[in-house]
Amino acid sequence: MSTYQEPYEMSKKAREERTNAVRHVAAEGIPFTLHSYDVSDGFQSGADAAKKTGMDPDTVFKTLVLKGHSGEHYVCVIPVLKELDLKKTAKFFGEKNVEMVHVKELLPLTGYVKGGCSPIGMKKKFPTAIHCTAENLENICVSGGKIGLQIELPPLELSALIGAKFTDLTKN
Repeated sequence: MSTYQEPYEMSKKAREERTNAVRHVAAEGIPFTLHSYDVSDGFQSGADAAKKTGMDPDTVFKTLVLKGHSGEHYVCVIPVLKELDLKKTAKFFGEKNVEMVHVKELLPLTGYVKGGCSPIGMKKKFPTAIHCTAENLENICVSGGKIGLQIELPPLELSALIGAKFTDLTKN
């Protein structure tokens, strides 16, 4: 684990983990901490990432990419232990309905793979929502842009960086 200290001086760990997400956060001078974990035993869920990094699962968020009825794409950032409410999400984005994009569409659309999809540094900026529980937390973790890497940063700074709004997105 390493922490970013100065606006243009990345820690050794951050230089080694130079993903689009890390580059974008560093370029903006946002303070962050990287958390890496072993993925040699296969697919890792967000809950696995929280456990392996020792983070509170309520502060670890997953990134979901959706497609609306209109054909537009959207990004949702929600706690790893929660389930996305598609009706709430469609209503928030002004769509008739939304559905998750197919895994084979993820890489060409975002530049990221399943399990390593970050809301930061995608190929294109999409309308994005972050679950409202993040708004009152000091820091949250999202994917650092590859499987086995999490980036911890203040949620208000994340929101400003990616142009996201906070709203309730999950099933009760």
